[in-house]
Amino acid sequence: MKISVFGLGYVGCVSAACLAKVGHEVIGVDVNPVKVDLMNEGKSPIVEKDIGEILYNAVKSNDYAPGKLEATTDTERAVLESDISLICVGTPSNENGSLKLDYVRRCANDIGLGIAKKSGYHLVVARSTMLPGSVQDVILKELEVASRKRVGEDFGVAMNPEFLRESTSVFDFFNPPMTVIGQYDEKSGNLLEKMYHFLDAPLEKTDIKTAEMMKYACNCFHAAKVTFANEIGGICKSIGVDSHKVMEIFCMDDKLNLSSYYLKPGFAFGGSCLPKDLRALNYKAKSNDVDVPLLASIIASNKVQIDRVIGKIVQMGVKKVGFVGLSFKAGTDDLRESPLVILVESLIGKGFDIKIFDRNVSLARLVGANKDYIEKEIPHISKLMTSEINDIVQHSDLIVIGNKAEEASQVLKQVSNETKIYDLVRVSESLDGLSDGYEGICW
Repeated sequence: MKISVFGLGYVGCVSAACLAKVGHEVIGVDVNPVKVDLMNEGKSPIVEKDIGEILYNAVKSNDYAPGKLEATTDTERAVLESDISLICVGTPSNENGSLKLDYVRRCANDIGLGIAKKSGYHLVVARSTMLPGSVQDVILKELEVASRKRVGEDFGVAMNPEFLRESTSVFDFFNPPMTVIGQYDEKSGNLLEKMYHFLDAPLEKTDIKTAEMMKYACNCFHAAKVTFANEIGGICKSIGVDSHKVMEIFCMDDKLNLSSYYLKPGFAFGGSCLPKDLRALNYKAKSNDVDVPLLASIIASNKVQIDRVIGKIVQMGVKKVGFVGLSFKAGTDDLRESPLVILVESLIGKGFDIKIFDRNVSLARLVGANKDYIEKEIPHISKLMTSEINDIVQHSDLIVIGNKAEEASQVLKQVSNETKIYDLVRVSESLDGLSDGYEGICW
């Protein structure tokens, strides 16, 4: 394929050289003539392992690089002589933390002017890291205005976030954890998929905003992991524990610690362990004069999620609310520090008419380990419980799904369109066919 790569910085240089290495014809584009001259001489404008050799071979078009690579400052020529344009220009921060998208805007305009003079279909792919909505509001708008053509007809648009780490970017390019394609339409996504024919990695096609958000979710999580490990390390050192040994063992757990189990957006955490242990470790850190802002913020952030749900229910303008699930997760009768108990108590205080169904907690009232807790600590809530799921359906203007009990799926099928559903756990992964009144906490 014929590909133009706009911006010969870190991402652009690596992308251009590696695409040429696998056989594509690549034109690198940059406003800086120094970078262009270096690349045309077979020299890399960046310092990165293996990139110099790959770039040299690609420019010389020898057996080690079956494709071809050259560079230019002529944006129009690059568009006219390629099928796909990759936008790899920088998106630095403004002083207030917002993104500076001037380079992206200018680049999209230049590409649009090239598309205006082109008779065939052209695909524009954003590789630059941008907040959700940027492709739609900046790139797509600039392309249509400059080209005087329409997206989906004369040209396509896609978002293709990169996951390249400095010092290992060549390895990462050829061995990605996944390839994410945010497509405007199927034609855009299918053409970009062909460009990556050489990769043996999972490929996920999605909408453009999801693809834009993916890069931020990844990078912010990486930052949180580094900070988490450092704060654990600080506490470990203060009590004479080898933090590297702790985290070495920690990383052996790929069922919970390094897995998707706790990474599904939903309601607040609770139970007998997490809140208690967080408080204990924070207290220990404070006692030892170790500042742990990340760990210290978790309980407060958890409370924000509860407050968010309370505010949402109040805004709905209903009075009769039914809960399916009271324990902090399905399959248990444990109500200790359940965020659902906190939620119910708050709504009672605001005058809501509440009914609750939880099969495990109902059994616990008779034989479970939480019998004393229910009767002594929250008797006012226990009186609101029913043993029949139909009571919830008939009673409620709003049904809150609090955990993934079997009955929650039944409720989704039984309720009328007049009854509102507020799902805190995404009881069904498929949202097709749900009533108009259905809403999820984070979706």
